[in-house]
Amino acid sequence: MSALLLKGGRVIDPAAKRNEICDVLIEDGVIRQVGKDLSADGAEVYDASGKIVTPGFIDMHTHLREPGQEAKEDFASGSRAGAAGGYTTIATMPNTRPVVDDAALVTSLIKRAEDASVIHICIIGAVTKNQEGKELAELGDMVEAGAVAFSDDGHFDPSAKVLLSAYDYLVPFDKAIINHEEDPSLVEDGAMNEGHRSAMLGIKGRPTVAEDIAVARDVMLAEYAGAHVHVAHISSGRAVQLVREAKARGVRATTEVTPHHLTLTDECVDPRDSSTKVNPPLRTAKDIEAMVAGLLDGTIDMIVTDHSPHAPEEKDREYIYAPSGFPGLETALGVLLTDLVHTGKISLEMLIERMTYGPARVFKLNAGTLGEGAPADVTVIDPDFVWTVDVNQFYTRGRHSPFNGRQLKGKAVLTVVDGKIVMKDGVIVV
Repeated sequence: MSALLLKGGRVIDPAAKRNEICDVLIEDGVIRQVGKDLSADGAEVYDASGKIVTPGFIDMHTHLREPGQEAKEDFASGSRAGAAGGYTTIATMPNTRPVVDDAALVTSLIKRAEDASVIHICIIGAVTKNQEGKELAELGDMVEAGAVAFSDDGHFDPSAKVLLSAYDYLVPFDKAIINHEEDPSLVEDGAMNEGHRSAMLGIKGRPTVAEDIAVARDVMLAEYAGAHVHVAHISSGRAVQLVREAKARGVRATTEVTPHHLTLTDECVDPRDSSTKVNPPLRTAKDIEAMVAGLLDGTIDMIVTDHSPHAPEEKDREYIYAPSGFPGLETALGVLLTDLVHTGKISLEMLIERMTYGPARVFKLNAGTLGEGAPADVTVIDPDFVWTVDVNQFYTRGRHSPFNGRQLKGKAVLTVVDGKIVMKDGVIVV
C-alpha cells in the first residue's frame, strides 16, 4: 500500500465547500480521508503548513501539437509544463496535423497520453472533417472512443446548418461543442484588437463585434437544439453579457476565460514583440472589467490557458505574420494570484473553484474534488512564493511569453497525480 499524508495545509475544496486547515490522507491513488490530526503508518509525510491544498487544476483548452507538430510541443513536454504549473488534467484541442476527426485517432492519442504524459490528458475531437466546416466528423464514434468534447477551435464554423446538425447529433451523448467565436468576414487579416491602439500602431484590427455576432448565433442555435454550447476563450464584454442573458433564459451555455484576457490589454501590444499576439486578441480595460464581473457572478465557468507554444522561428517574425498564442500552463497560477487574488479583485476560493470544480462540473470529469474516494489529484500552492518568469526555464518547448521577466507572487509547489508526486518545488520528479 502506497500512502501520502499532506499535513497542516489550508484545504480548499469548492466541491465540498471546505475551507479549513486540516490533513489529507492519500492511499492507493485515492483520497482516503480529509480531517484533522490524521496519521498513517508508513506514509510519506509532506508538511503543507502555510500552504494551500486544492484539487488538481484542470485546463480544458490547450494545444499540445501532437500529432504532426511535435517540434512545437508533444504530450511529454506539454504534460510536464502542466505539472509544473499545478495542473493534473488538461484537454488538448484537435487542430493538429492530421486533425483529430475520427475514432481511431482519438483511441491512439489516449494510448499515447497514457504512455508519455505525467498528468491526465483528455482528447477533444473536431466537429467537422478536417475542421473545414462542411461535413460532420465521426462524432458518435469519437464519443465511444473517449473524446470529452468537440471543437473546431481555430476556425469559426461558417454554416449555421452544419453546426445545428452537430448540436442535434450530440444532444443524446450530452457532449459540449466548444466554439471559437469570431466571424471571419469581420476579422480577415487583423492582428490585434480594433481600436485606438491599433490605429496608432497602424495594425489592422479585429473588432469585438466579430466575437459578439458569433456568440449570439451559436447560443441561439444551441438554444433551439437544446444543446450544450461552450464559448471558448471569451474576450468581449458584450459577449459575456450575451452568455449571461442566455443562462438566465435556461440555455445550456457555458464559457471560459484565459489569464491574459483577464490581465492584459491591447495597450500591451508592441509590434516588436509578437508574444502578445493571441486569438482572440487582447481587448480593452473595459473588457477586462467585464471578464472579472463575469467571474464574480458565475457567468464565466472556468479559467483556461489556451496554452499555444510555437517554434522560435515561427514566433520571431513581424507581428502581423507571427502565429497567435503563447505557452501558459506554467505562468497561469502566478499571474492570476498576483493580478486578481492579491489585489482583491476575486477571492482565492473563487479562483480555485474556476480552476478545479468548475471545469470538472461543466465537462463531467471524475476530477476537481478532494472528496473521500476521489482520484488523488492534488495541487499544493505557496501563495506567498515570489518568483520571476524565465522562459528559458520552462518545461514547455515554447519560449515566448508576455510575462517573461515579470515578478509574480504565488506558485504551485507540489503536484500529485493518482497519489504520486510528479512535481515538487518546481521540479518534475517522474
